[in-house]
Amino acid sequence: MLQTGARITGAGQVPPVEVRNLRKVYGDVVAVDGISFSLHPGSVTALLGGNGAGKTTTISMLMGLVAPTSGEVRVFGIDMVHNRHAALHRLNFESPYVDIPMRLTVRQNLEIFGQLYGVVDVPGRIREMAEELRISELLDRHYGKLSAGQKTRVSLAKSLLNEPDLLLLDEPTASLDPDTADWVRSVIEDYCRTHLATIVLASHNMAEVERLADRVIMLERGRIVADETPEALIRHFGRKNLEEVFLDIARRRIPETVRPLKIVD
Repeated sequence: MLQTGARITGAGQVPPVEVRNLRKVYGDVVAVDGISFSLHPGSVTALLGGNGAGKTTTISMLMGLVAPTSGEVRVFGIDMVHNRHAALHRLNFESPYVDIPMRLTVRQNLEIFGQLYGVVDVPGRIREMAEELRISELLDRHYGKLSAGQKTRVSLAKSLLNEPDLLLLDEPTASLDPDTADWVRSVIEDYCRTHLATIVLASHNMAEVERLADRVIMLERGRIVADETPEALIRHFGRKNLEEVFLDIARRRIPETVRPLKIVD
């Protein structure tokens, strides 16, 4: 049964993510300042902005890890402030900046996370993920002994273990060599396509965003300053690529006609 207050979109579907007037204040610092957006099922949305723009805080509130000062976050119609546990089995998160227990083996880590996520056949799912993500030879090695690229593959396996309907990615290819980064992007693309999953991506790699995202939400000082497709954003700013658009926003060269753009359905 849908939680009271859930809104229906499309063919009877609740939005995977719905944010209304979301605000987070830490002391005198406003990290997120009254943002609102709703995501379509199966979409890939990039949250962009410079350091301190509010990307990580927004993702943390989407996961229910950080309580908003005001506003509302709903994931699959569920209030993430008061009932986040009802949604957690349908989402997951990956970031190279968040390590899993170093002293445990890869297999032990995945077994624990599989149990936490309520995966029915944990050993079978681990075998499947190990083969797909090429980590079979790493399963009995301690996570802390792995290279950065190996850790990324393991972290990605962890994030896909429960086959999430909503996948939150924070700089998923940071510090990776170009070949490994390209492979990780291909895995993400394939997962989104085959599972019709909704993805939220925070990244400073504009080429990566242009490749993966069908929508870009630009944040500046906790506010949305642009919300469009990558192509339309580039066109509106009159630039050659998304990196040039990013630099314009970071340097506060934002035409009034672009404040803010709206997503084109």
